[in-house]
Amino acid sequence: MTSKATFGMGCFWKPETIFRRKAGVTDTRVGYAGGHRANPTYRQVCSGSTGHAEVVQVDYDPGRVSYEDLLDVFWANHDPTQRDRQGPDVGSQYRSIILAHDDTQQEAAEASLAAHQARMSATIVTQIEPLTAFYPAEEYHQRYLEKQGIV
Repeated sequence: MTSKATFGMGCFWKPETIFRRKAGVTDTRVGYAGGHRANPTYRQVCSGSTGHAEVVQVDYDPGRVSYEDLLDVFWANHDPTQRDRQGPDVGSQYRSIILAHDDTQQEAAEASLAAHQARMSATIVTQIEPLTAFYPAEEYHQRYLEKQGIV
């Protein structure tokens, strides 16, 4: 049996590759979540008018990898102190966000944020909210870096 986790850490291409390499992850897909428009397109999300973030949804085997382990991957692979950007990518679609699939994930994410904040001097701006909908990105975005021969 697999579980799902959803994270936004900037442009979704690199996070997808990072999570795909994690033992216990069985599948990934990139898409859009955290906004207010149903079935947005990449162009609409990039315009900033939908409120969505670029996210990676992770299918994982909780017998092989815990949600807390996935949270550690999340924190280690982006800068959670940058508001609405990661590196050169700027806009609310690139925000740091954890979208919880249930109350247990919500509580774990909040505890993880508090633990990381206690070790950092800069303020973490990561949003944590319930996942209300996930919209898969267009097919050409799925495993993009792999398709380009970059990874």
